[in-house]
Amino acid sequence: MAHPAMSPNHVAVITGGASGIGLAAAMRFAQAGMKVAIADLGADRLKAAETKLSSAAPGGAANIMTAAVDVSRIEDIAGLESAVQRRFGGTDILMNNAGIQPGSKMFGPPENWQRILAVNLWGVINGSQVFAPHMIERGRAGLIINTGSKQGITTPPGDPAYNVSKAGVKAFTEALQHELRNTPGCQISAHLLIPGFVFTGLTGHGRSEKPAAAWTPEQTVDFMIERLEAGDFYILCPDNDVPRPLDERRILWAAGDIVENRPALSRWHPDYAEAFAAFIKRT
Repeated sequence: MAHPAMSPNHVAVITGGASGIGLAAAMRFAQAGMKVAIADLGADRLKAAETKLSSAAPGGAANIMTAAVDVSRIEDIAGLESAVQRRFGGTDILMNNAGIQPGSKMFGPPENWQRILAVNLWGVINGSQVFAPHMIERGRAGLIINTGSKQGITTPPGDPAYNVSKAGVKAFTEALQHELRNTPGCQISAHLLIPGFVFTGLTGHGRSEKPAAAWTPEQTVDFMIERLEAGDFYILCPDNDVPRPLDERRILWAAGDIVENRPALSRWHPDYAEAFAAFIKRT
């Protein structure tokens, strides 16, 4: 791991760390000799993750910490940051990864919208605002990795609350990186992780076998680490079905709706089906 933040005895904090991409990242960091703190909900899930991480960490259980945290509550995040300070001395990598996707409808229950935005967007804002000042004061190289989504960029129909939350994560992380790079003496950089189709509990929908099109969480994290080493801000992950050139064309078409003054979400508008298909073929 070439990035200096990913060094033995440095500290990684991962929300949503008991499963999926979060746990895969925690495992990679633990195997590299880092001290790892995972935050999530569910005592059984946290305990199972702690056992796996302790087995993977060269330093064993002494280098692993778990915490029950609701990322939508800034007081929970503040408590987590203080606990990590006490246990490990500070944070070098923060991965704001906690997310939910229960599904949403445009005119669905407002409580559903509020919960999705509270976890997916406010969780990232809370984590960054609480941890970043202390990470800057720590005075050494560090990373803040926020988990976004392609749905926050191309905003396909079908799950508007999730799209809004992830579009917010993109805008927030861009602004965060601008702030960090213009802060004198700051050695922290922010990065937007944009997974492809990853087989996790969030996307599995009860399936026990990984679909052929999906990547594993481990593949996604390995790609993330590679691109962090390269210094990428936008970590746009492919999968077994969608290569990067196709993602690029879809993103360009979405931006083109504004530039060309097309109807909203023209990719899914019947009058633009042929034009979109022709555009995609030019990959």
